[in-house]
Amino acid sequence: MDPLFDINPAERQPLAKVVVVAGPSGTGKTRFTTRSGLPVISLDEFYFEGTHPGMPQRHGMVDWDSPLTWNREGALSALVRLCTEGHTEVPIYDIPTNSRTGVRDVELDGARIVLVEGIFAPEIVRDVRGEGILADAICLKRPRAQTFWFRLARDLDEGRKPPINLIRRGISHFFAEPDTYRRIEANGCRIVTWEEAHETLTNLLARAR
Repeated sequence: MDPLFDINPAERQPLAKVVVVAGPSGTGKTRFTTRSGLPVISLDEFYFEGTHPGMPQRHGMVDWDSPLTWNREGALSALVRLCTEGHTEVPIYDIPTNSRTGVRDVELDGARIVLVEGIFAPEIVRDVRGEGILADAICLKRPRAQTFWFRLARDLDEGRKPPINLIRRGISHFFAEPDTYRRIEANGCRIVTWEEAHETLTNLLARAR
């Protein structure tokens, strides 16, 4: 993808840089990022509406694990604006109804690091690097059985989709997880434990002062 703005990324002096936090669904990306106290952009907010033309289907519903279901350019644009201008707008997305319900403002407020998370995080690593705003790209890893139960419990608790669809999706993710990690690494992310992720973030924040 070509840079979104006219400024040469090599000449850009961003106010902040991005740490991409990837990982299969259920590895705790949202928990890790929201507990950091840093500005966070969730790529899940950039899903298209459920009625968007050409949405892929799987397990009797829209395949929300497909990159075709989200607005990649919109997410990248929001990240670049946040890092270079200090503020941006992101959608508010309601997963149970497959619809956008509004927008919210995100401000740097002096932060030098921005976290971006979501199952599509690996898809944006090269784009963020090309825009000159990438600080690091990591992928959280937990034991596969633990990820399965955390993911299923969360999805059932939030009523994201019908239970039978969530169970089928969870089983599919369970068996696909080794391949998922290989794909994430191929997109430029480092596989790390939670402890290593905390250490990485601590070191980046220390250098950014």
